[in-house]
Amino acid sequence: MSASDDIDESAAPLIEHLAELRTRLIRSVIAFLIGIVLVFTVAEPILQFLLGPIEETLRELGDPSPTMQYTSPQEYLFTLFRISMVFGFALAFPVIGFQLWRFVAPGLYKTEKNAFLPFLIASPVMFLLGASFAHFVVTPLAMAFFLGFADVPSIIADLMGSVTGADQVPVVAGAAQEGIRITFFGKVNESLDITLKFIMAFGLCFQLPVLLTLMGKAGLVNAEGLGNVRKYAVVAILVLAALVTPPDVITQGILFTVVYGLYEVSIFLVRRVETKREAKLREEGVWFEDDDEEADDIAEDQLK
Repeated sequence: MSASDDIDESAAPLIEHLAELRTRLIRSVIAFLIGIVLVFTVAEPILQFLLGPIEETLRELGDPSPTMQYTSPQEYLFTLFRISMVFGFALAFPVIGFQLWRFVAPGLYKTEKNAFLPFLIASPVMFLLGASFAHFVVTPLAMAFFLGFADVPSIIADLMGSVTGADQVPVVAGAAQEGIRITFFGKVNESLDITLKFIMAFGLCFQLPVLLTLMGKAGLVNAEGLGNVRKYAVVAILVLAALVTPPDVITQGILFTVVYGLYEVSIFLVRRVETKREAKLREEGVWFEDDDEEADDIAEDQLK
């Protein structure tokens, strides 16, 4: 057999993998495009749903008919298209995840398949939980903070309406008898941008247990190590809360509490993974007490 034949034989599997990857990517892109088209047909109701917290806050502050605007001819269309892309990807994710699984599964052992598949399912579920928490809890608090500067004018408007018997005056921040009248005219794309940022931020934060547990199964982290760096994790979570939330203590406190709780849940899950691994190795007779002592020595050296 010549050297050229050896090269051809070694290149054949690579070409097959690349061809399969191309097929999986094409199917994923087609699913994504179909998702965009389907979501675009209901993009306006989705937009109304996403702007719901702003509308509710404005009504609570005294504006009887909240109004938003767009300032360029193409802005509204691009806003709907942006919604279609984000939610179209979410709609197509089961197909995309299945294609990813079909591509990597042949190269995994049975135990690795059993370990990887639950995380592929848990990831979108946790993202959905984080996105729901952001929309129904965090975004209303953020809107109440940003628009809450109109509280005093709203109270004045209520008093004027009760005295004169007139309808409630719409909310006007900084309204006065003299001077410039400052009114909130929200832009659709900017308001949507805030909502989507919260959804993405909390959706990704809720991936923490999935990520750390997967790393624990791979042996990259352990429960003891995560517990030892708990104080550094607290500082990192506080910085994260300051970056992705508005500057009010309530919203930042909620994010810190949720993410730190997820961190503690991650430590618990990693500890369960280690316990199951140890029990399995003991059953197979390949676990020795020296392993525990060696792990303790390594942990002590790391602390020093």
